[in-house]
Amino acid sequence: MNKLVPFRSIVIFGGAGFVGSNWAHWLLNHTDARIHIYDNLSRRGVHRNLRWLQQQAGDADRLKVTIGDVRDAALVNRAVQTATEIYHFAAQVAVTSSVQDPRFDFEVNVGGTLNILEAARKSGRRPFLLFTSTNKVYGHLNFKRLVARAQRYDCPDERGVNESQPLDLYSPYGCSKGAADQYVRDYSRIFGLPTVVLRMSCIAGQRQFGNEDQGWVAHFLYSALEDRALTIYGDGRQVRDILCVDDLVRAFEAVRANTTKTQGQIYNVGGGRRNAVSLLELIDEIENMTGKSLRLQMQKARPGDQLYYVTDTSKLKEHVGWEPRIGTREILERIHDWWMENREYVSSTSVAAQAQPGLQPVSGAVS
Repeated sequence: MNKLVPFRSIVIFGGAGFVGSNWAHWLLNHTDARIHIYDNLSRRGVHRNLRWLQQQAGDADRLKVTIGDVRDAALVNRAVQTATEIYHFAAQVAVTSSVQDPRFDFEVNVGGTLNILEAARKSGRRPFLLFTSTNKVYGHLNFKRLVARAQRYDCPDERGVNESQPLDLYSPYGCSKGAADQYVRDYSRIFGLPTVVLRMSCIAGQRQFGNEDQGWVAHFLYSALEDRALTIYGDGRQVRDILCVDDLVRAFEAVRANTTKTQGQIYNVGGGRRNAVSLLELIDEIENMTGKSLRLQMQKARPGDQLYYVTDTSKLKEHVGWEPRIGTREILERIHDWWMENREYVSSTSVAAQAQPGLQPVSGAVS
């Protein structure tokens, strides 16, 4: 006798973006779930991701699209009425943009999140809700004892940042994402919603367009491939841990499949010590891989930049058995291979026409 598989009705806010499109693609290929993409298509390249997903879906009944903004509470409310799962990736993502327009950053990241939480609560279905937060909620971590090496900062005996690290909401972006992830956590404690917060480090991989403010690993690689000068803020010895988007997708499914353990929890997720690399080290890796020399322009460090951030993922491993599998070199190779197949619209010379106002998807159900 076959085991009955529960019906999955999934809404992905920001579903046409880098993380959202990779997650939707995995769901289309590994589950029978009905998927509802909700996106305002404001980011460059996302309409290409949407077309790709529609081609992958084939059967339009499995994939629905709503072009809308998370600040539209009524539209959000309609989108989640029948959802059994909600994935909230829609956000204002750049620290620099948050400094330029703090109110917009707040309205999207806090107001939009509250709209989604309220819609989930009012639906009465108690949908599983996963929210992607950021390591920026921990601030610049300037208390850490660092040793300056030739190409990187080292933190002796450092296992990485775990979830007990106090919040230090530095920058409007850090404030808005920190407030949002606390709302998500509290809606589990107060209203009983099965929510999970993932505080992410640097995510990289295929379908990432990459620019100076977001998606820096892809931005570095594309700068080399397209012979563009690259601006480094600070001395380049800053260290980050890089996580492949495919490993992140595995984390999504792992926390969803273990809600009795993960409900109401916050997890730090990243590449860990194995995938910790400085900006200068990554530049060397890219130059070795591509055979191209990057032209560097050095600028002073930006306020709030973390000199050293490496994720301690031991809590997530303990709760669901997850740990990253894909190394930095393979991540770069996956981005490179995707760029080779899509360079005509990833290149900086061809992005001006992307994300035009009023753009509609070419096929599929639209509401």
